[in-house]
Amino acid sequence: MAAAQRTVIENCSIATVDADDTEYASGYLVLAGNRIEALGAGTAPEGLENVVRRIDATGHLATPGLVNTHHHFYQWITRGLATDHNLFDWLVALYPVWARIDEPMAYAAAQGSLAMMARGGVTTAMDHHYVYPRGAGDLSGAIIRAARETGVRFTLARGSMDRGEKDGGLPPDFAVETLEDALAATEATVREHHDASPDAMTQVAVAPCSPFSVSTELMREAAESARRLGVRLHTHGSETVEEEKFCHELFGMGPTDYFESTGWLGEDVWMAHCVHMNDSDIAAFARTKTGVAHCPSSNARLAAGIARVPDMLAAGVPVGLGVDGTASNESGELHTELRNALLINRLGAHKEAALTARQALRLGTHGGARVLGRAAETGSLEAGKLADLVLWRMDTLAHSSIADPVTALVFGAAAPVTASFVNGRQIVEDGRLLTVDEDAIARTTRDQARRLARIAAQR
Repeated sequence: MAAAQRTVIENCSIATVDADDTEYASGYLVLAGNRIEALGAGTAPEGLENVVRRIDATGHLATPGLVNTHHHFYQWITRGLATDHNLFDWLVALYPVWARIDEPMAYAAAQGSLAMMARGGVTTAMDHHYVYPRGAGDLSGAIIRAARETGVRFTLARGSMDRGEKDGGLPPDFAVETLEDALAATEATVREHHDASPDAMTQVAVAPCSPFSVSTELMREAAESARRLGVRLHTHGSETVEEEKFCHELFGMGPTDYFESTGWLGEDVWMAHCVHMNDSDIAAFARTKTGVAHCPSSNARLAAGIARVPDMLAAGVPVGLGVDGTASNESGELHTELRNALLINRLGAHKEAALTARQALRLGTHGGARVLGRAAETGSLEAGKLADLVLWRMDTLAHSSIADPVTALVFGAAAPVTASFVNGRQIVEDGRLLTVDEDAIARTTRDQARRLARIAAQR
């Protein structure tokens, strides 16, 4: 790092979210290239060479960048629909619309989803894309291109569905792939786009959609394929009571037992939602280190229930936060999920002891990095880790009278992002993206949403 260009950030509060939850009331960070070179209390060391920028971060809190562990970018252009539905009814209402997406729509929706997250402090994002209509173009390539342009670290969970309506599933038959096509296309995406290096900006996971839209054969063979290719696995699990009933009726067992029978529990697996988990389910996830993407706003929007996050954490289950698709979380922001995770879990059995502000911040940073298999490189502020971090402004009207900055960030209003760095590169300044044109994206996403609505209405 001696020859690397350095950025020095000083005079900020720092919440490192390291193993000891180390915090500094006033400290510094030195970024060298794409890594954190040093951090600590007080001012930065004298005599640093190649310092190209110094930031006086007085009044700010520095944290690791937020890590989103579950999303569906394409839903950005179907926001505000089916607003009073449970999950299954919501899917039935929207699948016929989603089945009409094409490459320009997927690209625009990915731009909108990524821009909204990035300007709100997300430095590592993921997209679970599982709708691949025939003749729609290169949807995976379009999504990855949008992530590269935005500048965030990114995991594409290449999804798939092969259980259409004729086989007892929810999606229209023309919106699903065959078993063979799904496996082949997923492997091709991994081979073309997955980067296994420690500082990778793009990775790919294997991600059949859910038990009620995917055959047992696809679940089992997808798991085998992912492990042969050396990538992670992702799906939806235990989201609603209807899903649990579906699994019992179709497979003769609950979701967790079904997942285990198909090879879908393990350290290389994470699942979205996991709302309806009993003690044995949680024990199975803890034993196998299967991860969970907790999506509190979406769970509330679809009346799915309250996930047992405190019990999962106590058992040792890896848990991160997820936005989920913006057709069930219209804000599309992860930093609001810090607050929602804390508040909604306090409505559960543990009440006020459910989560603390620092536990909520850990869910959104280190917890998410662990779930995505990237905790060795990001998710906490430590020397040698990737320079993925956020400066939150805490001295405005919204937060200045709250003495503890972490409490202010989690309990308070959404904090302004003064600067966000990914891989050592600044991508946000004073709440605006530096890498893409937000206003142009707003126009494009509106146009593509209207285009999709017209096409869907004609069918």
